[in-house]
This record gives sequence, C-alpha cells and structure tokens, in this order.
Amino acid sequence: MASCVSDTARTLGCRDGAAATHLKLISLSVIFFTSIIGISSPVLLARIFQGKPVYDKAILIIKCFAAGVILSTSLVHVLPDAFIALSDCNVASRHPWKDFPFAGLVTLIGTLLALSVDLTASSHVEHSHKPDGDYLPVATHDGTSLGKKVGNNLTNEELVKLKQKLVSQVLEIGIIFHSVIIGATMGMSQNQCTIRPLVAALAFHQIFEGMGLGGCIAQAGFSMGTVAYMCFMFSVTTPVGIMLGMIVFSVTGYDDSSPNALIMEGLLGSLSSGILIYMALVDLIAVDFFHNKLMGSQTSLKKVSFVALALGSTSMSILALWA
Repeated sequence: MASCVSDTARTLGCRDGAAATHLKLISLSVIFFTSIIGISSPVLLARIFQGKPVYDKAILIIKCFAAGVILSTSLVHVLPDAFIALSDCNVASRHPWKDFPFAGLVTLIGTLLALSVDLTASSHVEHSHKPDGDYLPVATHDGTSLGKKVGNNLTNEELVKLKQKLVSQVLEIGIIFHSVIIGATMGMSQNQCTIRPLVAALAFHQIFEGMGLGGCIAQAGFSMGTVAYMCFMFSVTTPVGIMLGMIVFSVTGYDDSSPNALIMEGLLGSLSSGILIYMALVDLIAVDFFHNKLMGSQTSLKKVSFVALALGSTSMSILALWA
C-alpha cells in the first residue's frame, strides 16, 4: 500500500489534462505515418524483387525478421504489460484478481483459441478444395513435381498460399487487439510525463511491428486492394485506440490507472499475447525453419535467416526500454 501512495504522489505532479491532450493529438499523425512506413516497406521490397532470382530468398529473410519482431512483441511487450496491469495495487488487492494468475490463464486461452481457428480454417480449406478429378504430377525444370489442376481442385502450391493468407489475417487480428489496447491506454492517460516519451517510442514500435506484419502480407500474395486495406487497418488502429481512450475518459472519467481500465487492459493484452505467441512460433518460425524446402537445401540461407530472426527479436526487445 505504501508503494501505491508514493506512485500516486509522483503521478499527480505530472497530471496536466491540456498538455496531455496536445501530446495525444500530435501522436495521432506521427503514429499513423510511421505505421504506414513500417507495414508498406516489406510490401514494396517484395514488389521490387518480384520476378528476380533472389525474390524467394528475399521474402524468406523478410519473413524471418518479421517473425522475430512478432515473437518479441508478444513476449517482451504485450505479456509483461498484461501482468503489470493485473498486478497493479488497485487491482491485485481485490478478489478474484489477487487469488489467481489470470494473465497467464488468458494467454493460454489465446494460444488455444489461435490453434482452434488455425485447425478449423485449415480443415475448411482442405475440404472445400478436394480433388474432383485426377491429380496429375507435372515435372519442372529442376526435377521437382508440382500438382496440375484437373477439374475444380487446387494444387498444393495454391493451398500453401491460402494458408499463408489465413496466417496473415489471424496475425493482423492479434496485432490489432494489441494496437487498440496501446492506443486506448495512452488516450485515457492524463500523465504528460508518461505520454511524452511514449509518442516517440510508439512511433518506432509501430515501424517494427508493421514490418513484421508487412513481411507476412507480402508473402501471402494478396491482391493490391486487399494489401492496401490490411495496411490501412493496421495504420489506423493505434490512432483509433487513442481517440477511443480520450472519449472513454471524457465520458466516464476513467483514466489509465482506473481498476476497470487496468483489468480490461490486462485481459485483452493477455489474449493478444497468446495469439501472437502461437502465430510466431507455429505459423511463422516452425514453418520456415522446418518445412521450407529452400531453407533446407541451403545452409547459408538458414544461417542468414536465423540472423534476421535474431535481429527482429533484438530490435523490438530494445524498444521495451521506452515502450
């Protein structure tokens, strides 16, 4: 309880509603444009390399960097914030929050939820595109075999593309959860000492997180319209979250230290973390390092990809010093 009192006294010295609102309005445009830069960079790089001999390798390396960013986001940013929110003295002193580690439980639920969505969608895709006729192998110039469509069935290559599209869409849902939570927390805050460094930190945060999602979108092969829509949705979610937080504060008077706001932040953050952990480990890292023929045939590419994975994880982890 003593720590609660000291934290309250320190916070009151920084509370300035007008200054906080001014900083939040600045952050709307800053975060929006940095989000666009982050998510569009890997997409544009993929378009530049498309059709060139290094295209597949470039996409793979970008995706490995993206996987590192997503994994670090979930484990170093989202999950600790969820534990902190539910461990706050305003929450942890009450039942049932002091009786059980709900952050860990909801993270587990998020992981299982992502698995169930993955299984259901994959099963639906496979059953929807069962072969209606004969399936004929077609030899390529390098001696491998590709499936040839006969009737309405899809080749294995097209099924892989559908899977990649599903992964990108579920990943964006998890990131959108996270982005809205960050924005709403910042929007409800009246502490200018917290918001000022957070604006710059979130700008870099959105760049790296956008690169992570953009790398997956680039590989999935969406149409230009779908790519533009997904990029736009990612770019506006944090600013929308900030505006939502400002509206919640003006209507209810809840700020980011309100017990109800902390509980919501902790639960949604935990759910988002579980989804992102599953997607990073199962659908990104495991698929690329254990089931990618290009990776398996070239040891040097595997080493470069691992370095890209480590760089993505490290760059995002360093940002935890500020946001």
